[in-house]
Amino acid sequence: MRLYPETALTQLEFDKVRTLLEGYCKTVYAKEKAQQLRIHTRKEYIELELKQSFEFKSILQQAQYFPNDFSLPLQKEIKLLGIQGALIPGEQWLQIRKLAENTSNIFRWFDLERRQAFPAMAHVLDGSYYEKVIIELIDEVIDEQGNVKDNASDDLHKIRMNLFRKRNELRRMFEKVVSKLAKAGYTADIDESFSNGRRVVAVFSEHKRQVKGILHGESDSRKTAFIEPEETIDLNNQVFTLENEEAKEVQRILRQLTARIAVYAPLLEQYLLIAGEFDFIRAKAKLAIDMNGQLPELSDKAHIHLINAYHPLLFLYNKSTGKPTIPVTLTLDDKNRILVISGPNAGGKTVTMKTIGLNQLLLQSGLLVPVSPDSQMGIFKQLFIHIGDTQNLEFELSTYSSHLLHMKYFIESANGKTMFFIDELGSGSDPNLGGAFAEVIMEELARRHSFGVVTTHYLNLKVMANRTQGIINGAMQFDEVNLQPMYKLIVGKPGSSYTFAIAERIGLPKHLINRARKLVDEDHFKLDRLLNRTEQDLQQLEQEKKQLHKLLRENDRLKKEMETVMDKERHRQQVELLKNQNRITEERLVYLKDMERKLKQIVLDWKKSENKQDVIKNLQNLLFKQKETIVVNKLAKKVDLKYKELNQHIAVGALVKLKKNYQVGEVKEIRGKKAIVQVGMLPIHVDMADLVVVEKLTDTAAK
Repeated sequence: MRLYPETALTQLEFDKVRTLLEGYCKTVYAKEKAQQLRIHTRKEYIELELKQSFEFKSILQQAQYFPNDFSLPLQKEIKLLGIQGALIPGEQWLQIRKLAENTSNIFRWFDLERRQAFPAMAHVLDGSYYEKVIIELIDEVIDEQGNVKDNASDDLHKIRMNLFRKRNELRRMFEKVVSKLAKAGYTADIDESFSNGRRVVAVFSEHKRQVKGILHGESDSRKTAFIEPEETIDLNNQVFTLENEEAKEVQRILRQLTARIAVYAPLLEQYLLIAGEFDFIRAKAKLAIDMNGQLPELSDKAHIHLINAYHPLLFLYNKSTGKPTIPVTLTLDDKNRILVISGPNAGGKTVTMKTIGLNQLLLQSGLLVPVSPDSQMGIFKQLFIHIGDTQNLEFELSTYSSHLLHMKYFIESANGKTMFFIDELGSGSDPNLGGAFAEVIMEELARRHSFGVVTTHYLNLKVMANRTQGIINGAMQFDEVNLQPMYKLIVGKPGSSYTFAIAERIGLPKHLINRARKLVDEDHFKLDRLLNRTEQDLQQLEQEKKQLHKLLRENDRLKKEMETVMDKERHRQQVELLKNQNRITEERLVYLKDMERKLKQIVLDWKKSENKQDVIKNLQNLLFKQKETIVVNKLAKKVDLKYKELNQHIAVGALVKLKKNYQVGEVKEIRGKKAIVQVGMLPIHVDMADLVVVEKLTDTAAK
């Protein structure tokens, strides 16, 4: 879209919408696309983007899950794939795997039924496909923690097996040395440490000469020396050598993996683009939900038919503060192309103009628009705007000179695909002369079949709009009694500036107001007063119409109220049932995951530990602990059926229940904070805090 001037987007606050959209984006791709959000003029492109936003909005509103959870920047890693001899670390392979898995989930989500339901979103996947070999190649080499697997190569497996044995041998030897030095009193508080990857023992500095080995250094206080014992030097050397061999083999395997997946680098770039594109569509959908964005009917011709259109930023601000936002309803077509809005200052003329302009920019940038879905919006190829004081000191132009310079550009460049906005047309000069120029400018713009909105206080422009084909009047409603703007646009009649009404309301002396009235042309004064009376009559009719609609709606509300209450109750019961089912399922899943993790750890311990009995004990504790819990729970239920807890003080002779094992006995003696309880034939000592007084229930009550 061609824009004039360069600050047009800023004047219409389109840059603020870009910033809001960027805040919803997660990926670098989506953020950059939001920052550079373009305004298009091709219907096919605009329609596709609008439908993508609308489809994702419906997914969010229906609380459906869309599986696009990848947001990491992997551009550098994917570029590395195309460089011969490059190496990508194991941790980065996990991210590449997540990208491939994310794409797999997206392709699976778009089954035949969803491709038909969301065709615009499915368009993002055109020209791409999912390749499962990428994940398979990575899984052959990389484990879940990003480390190269032991079986990635035969050499690596041998090296790590030797390394495991040597480390165990080194550990046993080192423990013997440390034990011997500890008995001699040579070791410091810290028995052992590491220096440059080698295992060293910490000894008091005064004993360092009594310990044979290599001195690796001393502490800052010089009280502790770190020595590699003579007995472990050879083993340390062997471990160090094996670790270097392991690192070299790991690098060789990773370089080989990089070369094997290099052929899929262009496909991975597509995957990254797909993730970013869906992130951008999601951001547009979330912004649309916040600002009540809808999908209007789109046509390729230049026209607008707005029903209940809101200024997006004003709507968001008022929503956050709890204030209502007054919508705009307007039609500009081949018969009525230019709207002249009049009315008092601070009545909402400029906001109304910006609402129309900003919504048009949103539409042509692929964003859903805060209007009624029944609205119809066309496509414009040019947008011109002139708002506020544009005095240019650099070129020594006055306000009016700058105003005429902008109007010259408008007249020379406008056509049937142009939308323009002019605030206070003709202002800055003599009212009669400025008004005459304003008429000429507006006639020329109408002759060029351009569409636009003009705000003015000039009476001659209001009269001209009534007698010129293609130009219509509009007025911002004003409450003359309370002297407050109503911010509502009424199309078809001009508005009064309420100059004398405002002057009287604020308490200006009456003799000054009367003198001013005498200075005004009588016909001009009568016309302004007639406009006041007409507007007040229309407001009265509007209020009566609203009252009638209110009574009709109340009748419908009473009719549907009972049905709504019943639906809510059924829904609440269903939600409670689902919550309970989900809670039980989640608890079961947590238990199974925890059990799986513990069993994996026991398998690892079995492989590494020499004392197999300890591992067997841990396995027994894990498997049979649950049975003990079940037994205790059954005993608790059995006791609760026979005995009733009492909120009484514990005394000798009282019948009490032990909280821990649910046994019942009689208190024989109390010794401070402990009591002797006779449980069966056995007296036992129990803390008073672990007892509760009970009484035995009758057989009938127990049943």
